[in-house]
Amino acid sequence: MERSHSGKGLHPEESAPGRSVSRPAVASAGAPTDEALLSARILIIDDEAANVAVLHRMLHRAGYTRLAETSDPLQAAVLFTQFRPDLVCLDLHMPGLDGFGVLEQLAPLISPATYLPILMLTGDSSPAAKKRALSLGAKDFVTKPFDLTEVRLRIKNLLTPRFMHLELSSYNELLERQVRERTHALEESRVEVLERLARAAEFRDDVTGQHTRRVGQLAGRLAQCVGVGRAEIETITRAAPLHDIGKIGVPDHILLKPGKLDPEEFAIMKRHSSIGAEILSGGRSSLIQVAAEIAHHHHERWDGSGYPAGLSHDSIPLSARVVALADVFDALTHDRPYRTAWPLADVLREIQRQSGAHFDPDLVVAFMGLPHVELM
Repeated sequence: MERSHSGKGLHPEESAPGRSVSRPAVASAGAPTDEALLSARILIIDDEAANVAVLHRMLHRAGYTRLAETSDPLQAAVLFTQFRPDLVCLDLHMPGLDGFGVLEQLAPLISPATYLPILMLTGDSSPAAKKRALSLGAKDFVTKPFDLTEVRLRIKNLLTPRFMHLELSSYNELLERQVRERTHALEESRVEVLERLARAAEFRDDVTGQHTRRVGQLAGRLAQCVGVGRAEIETITRAAPLHDIGKIGVPDHILLKPGKLDPEEFAIMKRHSSIGAEILSGGRSSLIQVAAEIAHHHHERWDGSGYPAGLSHDSIPLSARVVALADVFDALTHDRPYRTAWPLADVLREIQRQSGAHFDPDLVVAFMGLPHVELM
């Protein structure tokens, strides 16, 4: 038998398994109000219909209006899941499945992080029975025949810490959410500063200031083509624009030289990868860590002839490998102070020629399948 105080079954909002249900309002500080306590959901499980009726009538008269009950202990777990009670009144000795069995069934349905009180209804006051029930999750006992005043007081005493726990948990969740939001906002502001620094550096040899943005977008597309996860794709897309932030440490007469750099000048130019890595070093977020990795290694070459570490093949971080290809494609297809843009066909031939030398061959294959005109 399952019924509600209205005699029409559970209220729709209480009968949907797994549905999130708002909890009763609790006073902002201290113990919960009587109004909050009376809005608690109470589940009664007792094989004797007379006991169920007595408890239901007593609780309803006391002002508790959200009640559900069953005389079939085999239905306890299903009803518990549907009703989501704040307190369970459970008979100990029942045929078929006793209170110990019900406690064992309910245990996996009750989160360890919640305080959900179970009040045992029993005529067995033996220490052994009490110890076993307590070990299975019971919080208190009422001895049959019921003293109705005692039952009301014990229920109130169990619901009070239940609602205080809910209030504290809700407050902790709010604090954690605020910390996450503020941490995210702080991280966003740091990244924004770095991105503006990267654009400032890029304006020195790209008057449009769009090179870094395009490299980020293409790097993300390439990462997606080779099966990188969504979160990592987003990280690479946002980190890639910082690849040349180290250029702020390269003198203008070298960075903007219209002709070929001599060996000494080229050695100075190569320092921008180490400078960029130093600027980005020590970051706590994965975004800044990946950005530092890209800045440091985006001039490594697949065959090991790049700089600054001479890494080769898979020892080069994937993030740096995708940025290496994206950087070269975008640089060659756009004008720079020291040269004009190459025709697209020539750029594509050069990238294919460098497969296995400068670039990861798998990335070249993925790149050749992209809509190149749209990427320029």
